[in-house]
Amino acid sequence: MLIVFDLDGTLVDSRADIVCATNHALLEHGRPGLPDELVTSFIGDGARTLMARAAGLREDDARLEPFLQAFLDYYAAHAVVHTTLVPGAIAVLDTLAAGLPLALCTNKPRQTTLRVLDALGLRGYFAALSAGGDQAQKKPDPEPLLALGERLGFAPGDMVLVGDGPQDIECARRAGARSVGVAGNIAPRALLERARPDALLEEIRALPGLLHRWRNVHATSR
Repeated sequence: MLIVFDLDGTLVDSRADIVCATNHALLEHGRPGLPDELVTSFIGDGARTLMARAAGLREDDARLEPFLQAFLDYYAAHAVVHTTLVPGAIAVLDTLAAGLPLALCTNKPRQTTLRVLDALGLRGYFAALSAGGDQAQKKPDPEPLLALGERLGFAPGDMVLVGDGPQDIECARRAGARSVGVAGNIAPRALLERARPDALLEEIRALPGLLHRWRNVHATSR
């Protein structure tokens, strides 16, 4: 079984740094900054989508490019100013890594993903990484998850995607993998419930117990 994690909101709380980068880009190009809660609601679908929502522009609008570049430049330099680990994340990774392969699937750009992983001591836990821009499509498209499975030799039915957003749940479903939603970080719980994950946890600490039960059920059904 391959356990694939989302990053923002699942393992790390990056809201403050993303809000700062978003509002920096808006202010640099003459737009007013936005409330923290509004920017947070834009997180999860990648940098281009986030800035399009913040600037009120279509993703294919050429006017978006300077906003996006300002965001990327600022965020690359300030990716881990306020970002912290989600409580219990390291303990969960330690427990799972002792017996299961782990991978990471995020829509965050690769450069900033690696900075966050290195700063918080996470990179060594993952056998493979799929970041925003690595594939032609991003979550909720299944391509990033399927690419990880192919790289590491796992069929979709042997993968579990753990995330805090509906895009994670849809990605897993479309790939044919199982999904675990983790509530309470970025996406409202109601959005996760509507996405219908295979399991919905209140906190990441409950993940090892859930996976242990799933493995036992699988073993007894063989």
